[in-house]
Amino acid sequence: MPFYKNLVSMETPGNNYLKKARLKQHIINRLYKDGQLSIHDLCVSSKMSAPTITKAVDELIFRQLVIRMGIGDSSGGRKPGLFAINPSSRYVMAIDLERSFIKMCVFDFGNNPASKIYQFEEGLDTLPDVFEYINVKVHEVLKNNHISKKKVLGIGLSLPGLIDIHTGMSYTYLTSKKPVAAILTELTGISTFIEHDTKIMAWAEQAFGLAKGLNNVLCLNIGSGVGLSMILNGEIYKGHSGYSGEFGHIQIDRKGDLCQCGHIGCIETLASSKAIISKAQKQLVSETSGILYEKYSQGGDKLSSSMIIEAARQGDNLSFELINKAGEAIGIGIAALIQIFNPELVILGGEMSKASDIFFGPINKNVELHTIERIRKDARIAVSQLGDDARIMGSLALVMNKIFS
Repeated sequence: MPFYKNLVSMETPGNNYLKKARLKQHIINRLYKDGQLSIHDLCVSSKMSAPTITKAVDELIFRQLVIRMGIGDSSGGRKPGLFAINPSSRYVMAIDLERSFIKMCVFDFGNNPASKIYQFEEGLDTLPDVFEYINVKVHEVLKNNHISKKKVLGIGLSLPGLIDIHTGMSYTYLTSKKPVAAILTELTGISTFIEHDTKIMAWAEQAFGLAKGLNNVLCLNIGSGVGLSMILNGEIYKGHSGYSGEFGHIQIDRKGDLCQCGHIGCIETLASSKAIISKAQKQLVSETSGILYEKYSQGGDKLSSSMIIEAARQGDNLSFELINKAGEAIGIGIAALIQIFNPELVILGGEMSKASDIFFGPINKNVELHTIERIRKDARIAVSQLGDDARIMGSLALVMNKIFS
């Protein structure tokens, strides 16, 4: 790990330098995860003496990685001094790479945005060399925000499609002969970590969202596809090769539409934004009236999921029916998941989760119809509070987990 090497480099090589570096790593880890701590707190967690911890903390202060935060509350004796991570000492670059856009944001060591979220209207479907494009934009963003590359701990990249966790190879979009992370690490000079765009939601929810502190949570990403990420027994579940969570390709309608996976009647053919838009476009060829038709014909823009959601809220029958059917499909799928995994929480995310006020009804109805009541009572269904930033936040959480693992 680059950060670990950075800590090791503080020491003069000798018998104890690795031990001292690991202690500093432990201190940074605890301060990052727990916030402000005293020397006593760090002694307890590390099982080291106060003089040893004090010396290590002083060296981290000298290196500007740790700062003094004043005096804490007393438990009966002398008031303790408090210490915290220096937020501006290190940074993380979070990237959300999708089919039609790329988002980037830099975060400091306190998980605070150190830049705006940049959105570039290029993506996997439009860029002949997406790697070089990302490399250029990474350096532009760092330069624009006056951040030295030497201070960047790592890059977290959210990527759709099949990714083999053993090889790091992408088998859907970036089908090069080298692992994606290795290519970007070599190009940018910054250690890069990748994760599937749906699983990255679980990282975000566990670190910053509704799943924080929970052990068994299912996260649905309802967007251009329909994916699932799982937190089971407190750990993000990936499956044998990392391909778990293809929830959208469960068949629920044997006489339904052909799915892009090659099968018939998958959940994705009913509930994804791509499918809903496609169905609406076909209907609008023959239906020349209604709220959605007026929006579509007068707006001059191509049909979007947000346009359909807004029309449904305004009473458009076609839009409401399409979203209602999506909710039914999602509800049937969630019912099966609840029976299998017995989660405490199911989180709905992705662009179609913005229509939760419409499809929550059919989701709940079908969950009630298709689950055993005792199991159903254990599970709460909620909409993600992270919104469009979930994958960016997940990319940040991914890097910090890799750094401290």
